[in-house]
Amino acid sequence: MKIKISNKLVGNNNPVFIIAEGGINHNGKLSLAKKIISKAKAAGADAVKFQTFKAEDLASPKSKFFKIFKKLELDFEEFGELADYAKNQNIIFLSTPFSFDAVNLLIQLKVPAFKIASGDLTNIPLVEYAASKKKPMIISTGMANETEIQQSINAIRKTGNKKIIIMHSVSAYPTPINEVNLSVIKQLREKFKQPVGYSDNGSNLLVPVIAVASGADLIEKHFTINRKLSGPDQKLSTNPSDFKKLAKNIRLVEKMMGVNIKKCQTSEFGNKFAARRSITALTTIERGIRIDKKMLGLQRPASGLEPKYFSRVIGKRAKRKITKGESIKWNQIQ
Repeated sequence: MKIKISNKLVGNNNPVFIIAEGGINHNGKLSLAKKIISKAKAAGADAVKFQTFKAEDLASPKSKFFKIFKKLELDFEEFGELADYAKNQNIIFLSTPFSFDAVNLLIQLKVPAFKIASGDLTNIPLVEYAASKKKPMIISTGMANETEIQQSINAIRKTGNKKIIIMHSVSAYPTPINEVNLSVIKQLREKFKQPVGYSDNGSNLLVPVIAVASGADLIEKHFTINRKLSGPDQKLSTNPSDFKKLAKNIRLVEKMMGVNIKKCQTSEFGNKFAARRSITALTTIERGIRIDKKMLGLQRPASGLEPKYFSRVIGKRAKRKITKGESIKWNQIQ
């Protein structure tokens, strides 16, 4: 199955869709968010993604997280400016909505897909409302089990929306290497019959590359212009240089993976002729002579009959003189 996000197709052996997760790394500053967009484009991302929220939608004013979220807010008007800036930079603009109002805003901004955060996978009212807008739904599955994933998928399909991408993720920051569990990518695809991606929260750049080799159709990676900036996600994010290397390696892995068909590759054709054998005359065989086993060998190159026909050649007569070392062909015998 393949799903279209803007001008990109995701799934069904299409190129891996790479998202630079700017998230809240803008620290509430529009100018920094714009730098994230331009740097993400230069680093090879297909899309850049942020998070659309008001602190009041995420946490109680009495919560210790409220002040943090308040500092990391962008005005809804600023998101419009960011969407326009991303369009001018020729990179797809995405954002994760954390409320109905955020969904409405992103619809106005004509985002091509919705990303549901792992924490909201079980927030069925939000999932259903976003899905009702008929945009592709990218759902992260950190902390979830298969039953919870199925419930979220059912909620999306209930709205008539079948455009679903499942993101394997582990909601630990950073994710311990022994808990990455990339083997589940194949399992999720087989069980839910949808494209599957990987949302990476770790520091090891090898992990998302292996995720692609494991079949991931989409990769999301935290992105910042400088890991030394203040903010909760900066240290676990990739800088432009590392992200560019990651994107390059993902494209290399795509080429390595090829297609699911075993065949002789173009680069092998010459070696196929040189390395394989054919039925060869070990001695000169005069015209009319009946060929016996002692007259034949199996030698390189593969310019005559394949070895599997060896027994069929024995007992045949030479239609013309066959010289020693010559590869035998059907038109030489009868």
